[in-house]
Amino acid sequence: MVEKTEHTGLWPSLYDPFRAMGARIADWLSPATEASGGTDSYDITMELPGVSEDDIDLSVEDGVVTIRGEKKTETEKKGDTWYFSERQYGAFRRSFRLPADADGAKASASMKDGVLHVSVPKLAPEATNKAQRIKIAKG
Repeated sequence: MVEKTEHTGLWPSLYDPFRAMGARIADWLSPATEASGGTDSYDITMELPGVSEDDIDLSVEDGVVTIRGEKKTETEKKGDTWYFSERQYGAFRRSFRLPADADGAKASASMKDGVLHVSVPKLAPEATNKAQRIKIAKG
C-alpha cells in the first residue's frame, strides 16, 4: 500500500512543485521498462538503445533487482551548429523488488537490438515459505 502524506504549513508546500518536477524529470530520464510474470518466471524488459552490454551492471541483492548503466555521449564535431537535441545521455539506475517466490540466485539476462531481457525463475511451490506443523518434544 502506498501512503499519501500531506504537508501543513507554508514551507513544505513551497517545495512541492520542485519535488514533483524532480519526479517527472527522473521518469523522463529512466529507460522505458516493462515487468511481467508468467507461470515459471518474472520478466523485466528495458529499452536501452545505444547502450553497450559492457556499460550495464545488473545485480540481485536482498530480493531486489538493480539495473545500472550509462549511455555515453557521442563526440561532437567541432564547428557544427546544434539547433536542438532530444537524445538522452547519462547514467541511469532502476530497482525492482522481487516477490517472495522469485529465485534471484538463478536470474539470467540477455540483450538484443538494444533491449535488455531479465528473467527471474519462480521457486517451486513447495520451496516457498508455507506454514508447517512442528512437533513439540515432551520433557
